[in-house]
Amino acid sequence: MMPEYAFRPATPADVPAIRALVLEAYAKWVPVIGREPMPMSADYDLAVQKHRFRLAYLGDELAGLIETDTQPDHIWIENIAVRPDRQAKGLGSVLLRAVEDEARALGLPELRLLTNAALESNIRLYQNFGFRLHRREPFRGGFTVYMSKRI
Repeated sequence: MMPEYAFRPATPADVPAIRALVLEAYAKWVPVIGREPMPMSADYDLAVQKHRFRLAYLGDELAGLIETDTQPDHIWIENIAVRPDRQAKGLGSVLLRAVEDEARALGLPELRLLTNAALESNIRLYQNFGFRLHRREPFRGGFTVYMSKRI
């Protein structure tokens, strides 16, 4: 059974919690790719001003987030992060569904994102949600994969 999450947009006061969650969520990927994934070094003070964040709380604890940027023809998913003890329990899919619903409401036909090719479980999540891989590019000793989902 899915826990009862509370969702709300981020404010500048949430930046420390966002940064802490992202560092915790992405830490497991450092040994896999040999460096910190890009979200670990993002400027979240700026990101909260420029992008939309949907925060998922379980009680008083930030359990996950999705960061998006609305473009004229799609919604760009900049980041999805879920606290390690909440991973693989459906929260990522809940966050993706919320963004898909938002795209539909805005009349936007597509969701887009990129990820590191070595993050195989993340790629599987996106594929299971209907994303297709359409481009691979070399990046910092590995590969970036670009994925999209038509709505």
